[in-house]
Amino acid sequence: MTRAGVNGGATGPVRIGFLLLDNFTLIAHSAAIEPLHMANQLSGQEHYQWLTLSETGEPVRASDGQRMLVDAAIDDALDLDIVIVCGGVAPQQTHGKSHLRFLQALARRACMIGGVATGTWTLAQAGLLDGYRASIHWELIPGLQEAFPRVIVTNRLFTIEAKRLTASGGTAALDMMLNLIGQQHGAELMAAISERVACDRVRTEEEQQRVPLRHVLGTSQPKLLEVVALMEANVEEPLELEELADAVNVSRRQVERLFVKHLACSPSRYYQNVRLSRGRQLLQQTSMTVIEVASACGFASAPHFSRRYNELFGLPPSNERTCEPVRRAGRGRRKVFMSDELSTFRTAIVAVSQEALALLAARSEASYAGVGRALSSVGAH
Repeated sequence: MTRAGVNGGATGPVRIGFLLLDNFTLIAHSAAIEPLHMANQLSGQEHYQWLTLSETGEPVRASDGQRMLVDAAIDDALDLDIVIVCGGVAPQQTHGKSHLRFLQALARRACMIGGVATGTWTLAQAGLLDGYRASIHWELIPGLQEAFPRVIVTNRLFTIEAKRLTASGGTAALDMMLNLIGQQHGAELMAAISERVACDRVRTEEEQQRVPLRHVLGTSQPKLLEVVALMEANVEEPLELEELADAVNVSRRQVERLFVKHLACSPSRYYQNVRLSRGRQLLQQTSMTVIEVASACGFASAPHFSRRYNELFGLPPSNERTCEPVRRAGRGRRKVFMSDELSTFRTAIVAVSQEALALLAARSEASYAGVGRALSSVGAH
């Protein structure tokens, strides 16, 4: 059979190996494989072949306790176009020298190398991400940068760069694979797969992970977290600052001090950004009109909503649906959400600066909480 390269050329299916590490995250693994199956099914062609791998060919236990049978041992699977490491809990303990040698050998053969969830950590340990941008779950970003300073760690959901592809975990693996399929076989097939798996939209590589404010602040400011939670729960009919203060049994002046000290903005500015962030979700995920979204987010008029929206996101709300190039350009001007650069991310973690203002607008699941703290002090082996 004629072999296919990941960038086209020869005909034939692209062969992808999924290397499962002990305690790998099953959701990321499944999210990465299903788009390949759908690509073949919907196109009526065998664009992709895939197999699962382990170090010895023995079953591997997922982080939820399930034991996964694999197709081959790593020594028997060198004829691959792409290999993706599926990691999970404690990556520094679940890969060995044989895993690293396997990945390094494939990289020397110009194989595309990827990682989902903490699989990115294994690629960095193998020296395969030096000089590359890479994505990993937000809880592990500080630890990865500290241990592997030559890796350009980003807060993106996923990153596809040259012969490397990395995803932060969970459903971000779905978006990464959909984008890869779109690059190789066109946007129409990518969109068809997205519709079939009930994915309301395919997220792009520019999009950032959302970090819960409770992770940034910890438990040191319970009153501030209570106020922000009230803001999030009262978007359509915003509460007055006095009402927020009374609800958490503090004075208005104390609330203002908390926001300025810990979030570098006024309560009203933060509240407005929470409402605008909710508006963006509605625009991207529903068919509501701009007027309806403005009302649902507590704005008295659509023009007022549009002005504030443009100030925050760098584009009018109507362009969220009609002008993808403008949207991408606008993202570069977003100052409220976390920057793509690690220095801004780390500043936000340490100082909770202005880039953290709208992070609480989404509540993410903390699936690696204990691991992130443990890995932050681990150096390269």
